[in-house]
Formats: sequence, C-alpha cells, structure tokens
Amino acid sequence: MPSEPHKNHLLIIEDDKGRREFILTSPLYSIGRDPKCDIRLVSQFVSRRHATLVQLPNEDGSFYYRIVDGNAKGKVSANGLLINGRKLQAQDLKNEDEVVFGPQVRAIYYSLQRDAVLTVPPDEWDITLISPNMVGDPEDYD
Repeated sequence: MPSEPHKNHLLIIEDDKGRREFILTSPLYSIGRDPKCDIRLVSQFVSRRHATLVQLPNEDGSFYYRIVDGNAKGKVSANGLLINGRKLQAQDLKNEDEVVFGPQVRAIYYSLQRDAVLTVPPDEWDITLISPNMVGDPEDYD
C-alpha cells in the first residue's frame, strides 16, 4: 500500500519568555499578548490580539495556514506584521517563513513533509528460524 505524504505544521515563537514550539492542528489560532490568546506572546511591544492564524484547505485534501494582522473580527494590530522582511496585512505561510511581531518577538513557521507509516499488527504466524550454529558465544568462533 503506498504511503501518502502528510505535513506537520509547526510555529516556533521567540519572545521575552524564550523559545517555544507550537504544533498547529486547529482551524484558528489567536496570537498576541492577551493571556486568553491561543498562542501568547510575552512582550510589551505586541498587541493584545496581534494576529490570527487561519487553516485553509489545499486541493489535495491537505491544508495550509494564512496569518492575518489583527484579530478575527478585523481589528488590526498597532505595529502590524513583518513577514520575511516585508510589512504585510496577510500571507499564506510557506516553510521557514519568518513573522516579526515587534522588537525581539518573532515566529518561524515550518511545514514539514513526512511519510505516513502504515502500522499493521504483527502476523501471529510469523516465525523466525534460528540456526543451531547461530547460538553460542561469538568468542568461541575465533
């Protein structure tokens, strides 16, 4: 059975608290200083609801994430987003994209390709044969 490619979506945040990893699986994430945000940024230089991550479908059944400046209701952040060095309102994220929220507050997005592993229960009739000359201490054979 052929394996189908899958992607793991990962967001690595670096802020005043240090470096943290978030595995992305949900359809929507709020990002900001507010303790109620799904992904909290620890810095006085970011907005309470600085950005929103939205999961969108690809044609092949997989998905990707788009980052949008501000909250889910459309209110933009005070400082905006710098994505790969460009000030943008929104961006479909690609592997290794860098998003800067403010001084010393950034995120790096990873879309990691992995192969699905087919897990099958062991065959109850699988027998491993051991030859009599395989038994013994290897030092005896010198």
